[in-house]
Amino acid sequence: MDIRILPGNIASMIAAGEVVQRPASVVKELVENAVDAGADRISVIIQDAGRTLIQVIDNGCGMSPDDAVVCFERHATSKLATAEDLDNILTFGFRGEALASIASIAEVTLRTKREGDSVGCEVRFAASRQTDLREVQTARGANFAVRNLFYNVPARRKFLKSDNVEFKHIVEEFQRVALTRPEIGFTLNHNGKDIYVLKPAKSLKFRIQDLMGSSAVEELLDVSADTSIAKIYGFTGRPDTARKGLGNQFFFVNGRYFRSPYLHKAVMNAYTDLIPQGVTPSYFLFFDVAPYSVDVNISPTKTEIKFEEDSIIFQTLYAAIKETLGKQSLSGDIDFDTAGAPEIPVFGNNFEDFHVAEAPVIGTDPDYNPFDGDGFPADEDSFGSTPTIGEYKSEGSWGHDSSYPVHKSEDYGKLFEEKSMARTTTLSLGGRYILSPTPAGLMIVNVRRACERIFYEKFLSALSGAEHVTQTMLFPVQVKVGVPACLLIADNMDMLSSLGFEIRPLGTDTVVVSGVPEGYSAQEGKVRTMIDNIVAILSDGAGFLQETMAATMAEKFALLAAMGTPAPTAPLEAQNLIDTLFACDNPRLTASGRKVAVVVSLEDIDKKF
Repeated sequence: MDIRILPGNIASMIAAGEVVQRPASVVKELVENAVDAGADRISVIIQDAGRTLIQVIDNGCGMSPDDAVVCFERHATSKLATAEDLDNILTFGFRGEALASIASIAEVTLRTKREGDSVGCEVRFAASRQTDLREVQTARGANFAVRNLFYNVPARRKFLKSDNVEFKHIVEEFQRVALTRPEIGFTLNHNGKDIYVLKPAKSLKFRIQDLMGSSAVEELLDVSADTSIAKIYGFTGRPDTARKGLGNQFFFVNGRYFRSPYLHKAVMNAYTDLIPQGVTPSYFLFFDVAPYSVDVNISPTKTEIKFEEDSIIFQTLYAAIKETLGKQSLSGDIDFDTAGAPEIPVFGNNFEDFHVAEAPVIGTDPDYNPFDGDGFPADEDSFGSTPTIGEYKSEGSWGHDSSYPVHKSEDYGKLFEEKSMARTTTLSLGGRYILSPTPAGLMIVNVRRACERIFYEKFLSALSGAEHVTQTMLFPVQVKVGVPACLLIADNMDMLSSLGFEIRPLGTDTVVVSGVPEGYSAQEGKVRTMIDNIVAILSDGAGFLQETMAATMAEKFALLAAMGTPAPTAPLEAQNLIDTLFACDNPRLTASGRKVAVVVSLEDIDKKF
């Protein structure tokens, strides 16, 4: 076995596998470099979700012709000079790997000019090799154009997702940088369409409003804590606005986005007993710490960090959010059992001046039974008079003239068939269980799980190509979901349509719901909650194997449908639910393997007495 040194271009391609995972990685690196260059206007232009073109234009400090060439070399950086500088990093990029990695797997063109230079320069790279260098007229700053990403790594290009999914990741990276620099103007254009046009904002809250919408800002509460270890500030969501799944959860340290399940737990602990299980509040939280007390170089993407005093920061964050929620007295305002309660009117001071009309007295006959006799009156009244309830008799004819008798037909019986009036033996218990006697004892059916099983088989059949039933809504509902969620829904429209949902994008951040599957509520409030749940389901489904996609999606949407289905209140409704359940292929278990029904034997019942 011979050991050899890899050529530089191959080594760069291997390194690019860690730094450049998808088009969004290129956007992240180039936009962060533009911020570090001191730009106050940054434009991002995307074509075909980054496959064809990723262009980032800034008005920063620019580069000289020599620096424009050297910046594509590995480990070329202007951020570090000595090892001690590693303890004082406040910029985004510092390792000098990004441009070298991008140039190894794409065709890159850079136009740049410094302030005071009469002309700029244009340099071209492809497969880690410089192909051109010339003088050009260009504006101050830098203009990076990355074309044909992964053109020489077909395996990586083949595994890219759909355009909507890849562009969703680009939007997320764009949002993360734009949130850290509200004083900078940003634009994002995709296939000739402006997605974001962000002017410099007066404050962080205005930038959040520009990115997430005014409704997101209305849900936020200010968070602030200042200690000798860290300064924490930003916003957290009201408990009553928490939603299913992760969305609008951001941590930043010294102006850099990072992920931290550990600190996320601190946030969730502060909301204990304030939000139902399975939902997550929004938060935009910033940490200012000494640069030497945090390690931002753990992963190539620099989204994982390590605090020197992580336990103290955990407790500080928990206390800050707990204090914010306590100041708002939110623990006493939340009551999840008051949905649908009647609204009590408020009367003014002159209430006694109003007089309520007395209710009319209605005469009734307590002995009247409409199912006794043939239902025809036979009093001495004429056709012109109107008999009262007490004047109905079981047999006879109308009026005085016996020459016009009205006889009861031979086949005329009661208004309803006897079998429809028969009492069912099922019983609904608290809306949660159905009790039904069987020869072996007493069967107890879990209503929620029974609905889950029924919907699972219905949705699984629909995803396999069977016909589905859609309830068309009289008044379509518009729901603002944000750009990433809108792209996610658009990418899954065929699957949602096969399940019975009629959802279409409207603009860049809004969807219109005009139809829902049978069994779903069409009320506006519940439709908005449904959309939040759908986004959470689709976000979780990104890692599903294709072979299990249909079954997994059917299971998740069945659980969502079962949660919104009203419990049976009448015996006939309960019996219909049982009949539908036992028409399923497997009525005993849910898709996740939980029991739907159990039978308590007569012997077990006897032991109770």
